[in-house]
Amino acid sequence: MKIDILPSNDKTNGWNVILPDRTPHAALGSDCNADWLVVGGGYAGLAAARRLAENRPDDKIVLVDAGIVGENASGRNSGFAIDTPHTTSADPGELNAAHAYMRLSRAAIAYHAEQIDRYGFDCDWHVAGKYQTAVTDKGRSDMLEPFSTALDALDEPYEWIGAEDLAARIGTTHFKHAIYTPGCVLMNPAALVRGLADNMPENVTIHEETPITEIEYQNGVQARTPGGTIRAPRMILGANGFSDQFGFMQRKFVHIATHASLSRPLTDAEIEVYGIEAPWGVTPINAVGSITCRFTRDRRILIRNRMDVATSRSTAASRQAQVAQQHKKLFDDWFPMLPEVTMEHTWTGYVALSRNGAPAFGQVASNVWICACQNAIGVTKGTISGLLVADLACGRDNPLIEDMQGLGTPTDIPPQWMTEIGARVRLAWEVWSNRHEA
Repeated sequence: MKIDILPSNDKTNGWNVILPDRTPHAALGSDCNADWLVVGGGYAGLAAARRLAENRPDDKIVLVDAGIVGENASGRNSGFAIDTPHTTSADPGELNAAHAYMRLSRAAIAYHAEQIDRYGFDCDWHVAGKYQTAVTDKGRSDMLEPFSTALDALDEPYEWIGAEDLAARIGTTHFKHAIYTPGCVLMNPAALVRGLADNMPENVTIHEETPITEIEYQNGVQARTPGGTIRAPRMILGANGFSDQFGFMQRKFVHIATHASLSRPLTDAEIEVYGIEAPWGVTPINAVGSITCRFTRDRRILIRNRMDVATSRSTAASRQAQVAQQHKKLFDDWFPMLPEVTMEHTWTGYVALSRNGAPAFGQVASNVWICACQNAIGVTKGTISGLLVADLACGRDNPLIEDMQGLGTPTDIPPQWMTEIGARVRLAWEVWSNRHEA
């Protein structure tokens, strides 16, 4: 079968642009054989390849990515590794799911910390916690108060932050209420996936800029690329939103574009006016209608806001220019003391959502396993799904597999035209109904 939609790299990802130059792993240049083929060089694929290498040290693992590591979706997110659910309730069923979520997330965070410590690469990884914020009293009562009740039931530490204290911590008076949880990790996501890819076990070979253009599943897997064919008896599919191009999970994913901007670094004089030096991260009670924001250790401010339906998984330059203007206006409204600060980089990342919020995880054919559709929580969910699917494929017992399987499987979505209309209406409704939190 032919692969109809391939990712394209517009080279706008600010997280990657601010990093030192890197030489990608060579593209595949000839036919090759392997024991395992892993598709996708993001969090899921990299974790799966590493765990396969650990489980089967004598096997040859080949990982291919259609683009360049750090430029794909995994390197374009906001750089949060979140250990608690964004929102939950004190309902017993939801609490059980929250416990499972935290076990999975914290295992992924521990895995990343171990790799960073082992190989010594820099991705600005630091435990900073995060602020879950509300602009209005309604946002507090509707979302933050039930969240605090659930955190109490989970016996999780947190702190209520009032408007004055919050402004002193993050340098804007936009928010009136926040819950601070201490376990969230902040990082440069492009540097993280670069470091993971460039420090693989010896029995893993990575080929970047190697798109699979055609694939067959008879007599194992035969994956054709512009530079040669890869033959392997088994495959792990970790291409996230592009995984539906490989004949599995058809009509399961809704594709959404999310837009982010990163400012230039603040000068010493601007820092003195701003009054903040410690990095921080903000996630709003409604990710569609409000803004995710960060202050980084290199003195940049990130704004992520605006979502579009993205069936083609590409965004026009004119749309990015429009978003950049919108982000600059938001920045000026939030940080009026920094009028000369410009948005240095604006980019788009693509997420795959399922209708019921479940991931694509597990065995989908006799010799094919999948770890995809992370529902916009790729740093943790993508990582742990890759680790666990490799254990599953190797027959290795891991109690977290049951937690992962307990998240369910994606349900069907309507035909494409209906899905696009429905998703656009839903996004518009979320923005309008949460306009008080903008």
